[in-house]
Amino acid sequence: MHDLVIRGGQVIDGSGGPRRTADISIDGGRVVEVGQVSQRGARELDADGLLVTPGWVDVHTHYDGQATWDPYLSPSCWHGVTTVVMGNCGVGFAPAAPDEHDWLISLMEGVEDIPGTALAEGLQWDWESFPQYLDALERRELAVDVAAQLPHGALRAYVMGHRGGDYQAVPTEAELAQMQQLVGEAMHAGAIGFTTSRTRNHRSRDGAFTPSLTATEAELLAVARGLREAGRGVIEAVGDFDDLDQEFALLRKMAEVSGRPISITVIQTQGAPHGWRKLLGLIGDAADGGLPIKAQVAARAIGVLLGLEATINPFIGHPSFAPLQALPLAEKVARLRQPELRARITSEEAPEGLRMIAGDFERIFVLEDPPNYEPDPALSVASIARARGVTPSECAYDLLLENDGHTLLYSPFANYAEGNLDSLAEMLRSEHTVPGLSDGGAHVGLISDGSFPTTLMTLWGRDRTRGETLPLEWLVRQQSRATAELVGLHDRGLIAPGMRADINLIDWDALQARRPEIQHDLPAGGKRIVQRARGYKATLVAGQVTHEDGEPTGALPGQLVRGAQPDPS
Repeated sequence: MHDLVIRGGQVIDGSGGPRRTADISIDGGRVVEVGQVSQRGARELDADGLLVTPGWVDVHTHYDGQATWDPYLSPSCWHGVTTVVMGNCGVGFAPAAPDEHDWLISLMEGVEDIPGTALAEGLQWDWESFPQYLDALERRELAVDVAAQLPHGALRAYVMGHRGGDYQAVPTEAELAQMQQLVGEAMHAGAIGFTTSRTRNHRSRDGAFTPSLTATEAELLAVARGLREAGRGVIEAVGDFDDLDQEFALLRKMAEVSGRPISITVIQTQGAPHGWRKLLGLIGDAADGGLPIKAQVAARAIGVLLGLEATINPFIGHPSFAPLQALPLAEKVARLRQPELRARITSEEAPEGLRMIAGDFERIFVLEDPPNYEPDPALSVASIARARGVTPSECAYDLLLENDGHTLLYSPFANYAEGNLDSLAEMLRSEHTVPGLSDGGAHVGLISDGSFPTTLMTLWGRDRTRGETLPLEWLVRQQSRATAELVGLHDRGLIAPGMRADINLIDWDALQARRPEIQHDLPAGGKRIVQRARGYKATLVAGQVTHEDGEPTGALPGQLVRGAQPDPS
């Protein structure tokens, strides 16, 4: 008798091939058979009328702290994700000297918008070195598999002390040698890769630039040599690419020296709406030349959520709004409904720094349920204001007060320069890209993109009306097998004999990301924006059902994934 048999589902196996009706048998957490299974299972799941896919592999998350206190790693667990890769963007919590704990929290809070109070309350710090951090993760009970990367910021601080937090500080030869040695140590212990950030958008809580912003070639190549000597691990990098040729040449050299795969964030910006094409072209040229380089791209526009409960809203910088900011929501709403206060706040100017993401009402939209992630400009707050005969500021003010102040507005700031997702379609179709950048677990007061895997399936595989859709079998492959291969996890992302039995059973017609909502469930009562989904009938990790209809079953079969496996091909 098999441990579990899934009966009669429409199997999209992650290979990119056509779907087929099949049974799946599972023993010991692995797929045994895909086809017509005659033997019974100790448990059987009826998948008639359902899609059966691999579990999603999300290669760009920031659960480095949350993984130490939350076994479910929500919201990713609600979106069919069965493996998360964290430690991205050069931020994380290991290695960590005892006197650097507060600084590491400050860096994560500033870069990834995770409340420092929640991190200070939730982190147990039962580690110092990166191998000890992996050991600590391995002791946790988890509902999903977790893979960790070595972050550049933490490495610098551990080796260089307080100097490491200064992006202008240059490590000594001895410090470079220690970095190289610690990179190798982390890879041998089971780190899945190394990550770095070279963007000015990444700053600590006090506004200081991320410490790896201008890391020298000598420093980056010391890291690369550590990876080469270990013979394992991947590299993840994000940057501004203001000097595109020089910056890309540096990352390309890391790939050449290390001999390891590298992935680079590629997005469309408002200021340079076509710049991504050149970067993607350079990635393609390098890949065609034999270097293992890929771009990570998003499933939709990256957008800030604006609301009275969120981190920011269109009026947060207005002088007359400031006294209300710390009030409980109900009291804040009651005060804002006073006509004289409405007139005063809506007549004030927003600070210049907020205007781009919170003050351009031609590019701000009401987020509905289900959310429309490719809204037509005719649905903007400014368009609604014209129809109502009020100013855009007055319209936004009134919209935020609807639903007792729980309304969220959506301000897409990347991948939406042309008011549609046509450029993103081009990115997704490229053979040199994989879906990533969900930032699951991060930006908890500003952004809710942990739902990217669900959006990738529904928007691009079914719902898009303003442009082309993409084949669902191909999308499934991209979010499972392709992402797993990117980080060297060759035992998952495919429903085939011998593969890890991480599987989703999906009601395709019902599948949908819900409207984000705000909860106060972080340590120390911290606030975060979360987003649920409907349509995932069951999610299995290692052959055990961890979620049914979006609710946890109590099974915690997840584990720390130590390092990449050799490519069987």
